[in-house]
Amino acid sequence: MITFLHGKLVEALPTLATVEVHGVGYEVLIPLSSFDKLPAPGSEVHILTHLAIREDAHVLYGFMTAAERDLFRLLINNVSGIGPKSALNVLSGMNPVALRGAVANGDVKALSQISGIGKKTAERIVVELRDKIGAAGSWEASSAQRTLTAADQKVNDAVLALMALGFKQPEAHDAIRASQAVLGPQASVEDMVRASLKKGA
Repeated sequence: MITFLHGKLVEALPTLATVEVHGVGYEVLIPLSSFDKLPAPGSEVHILTHLAIREDAHVLYGFMTAAERDLFRLLINNVSGIGPKSALNVLSGMNPVALRGAVANGDVKALSQISGIGKKTAERIVVELRDKIGAAGSWEASSAQRTLTAADQKVNDAVLALMALGFKQPEAHDAIRASQAVLGPQASVEDMVRASLKKGA
C-alpha cells in the first residue's frame, strides 16, 4: 500500500496532481479541497494517498489532509453505490468539516446538492456514516461557523478529541473546562485531554 508521496509537484490541475519522487512521476487524482491546498508547481509537496486496485488499473487518490482521506475511506468502505470517483465528488463539493456536520445533522438536502449525488445516495451517506461521524461532526461544524480565539480553539479541539473517544458533548465540555481550570490557560490540547481521561478513569 502506498500511504503517501513526498517529492516535487510537477503539475497541478483541479482534479489531478503529478508528483515526481526520485525520478518517477506519479499521477494522483485529488478532490478540489486538496487542490486548494497544493503549493505552486515546482515546490516540494507531501500528499497522503489511497491506492485503489482494479482489474484494469491501479489508481492513486491523493489528499492534503488526513481528514479528507479518512472521509474518502469512510465513504467508499461504508456507503453502497459510492466508489472512489463519487467519493472525490463529495469531497470536491463540501469541505470535511461541513460534510461531517451535514452527516451528523442528517442534512440530506445539502448533500444532494453535490454534483453526482442524488437524494437517495445522500440519504445512504447519512444512514451509513452518522454513527461513525457522530455528535462530534455536528459540534465541529457549528464551531466552524463561529470565529474562535486561540484559547477557545484549544478547548474546542480538546472537546472534539474527547467526543471522538466516546464522551457526550456536555460531558466532554465540562471535563475540558475543569482540566483547563486546574492546568491553567497555557495547557495544551494533549494535556487537557490526558487530564480529563485520568479524572474520568
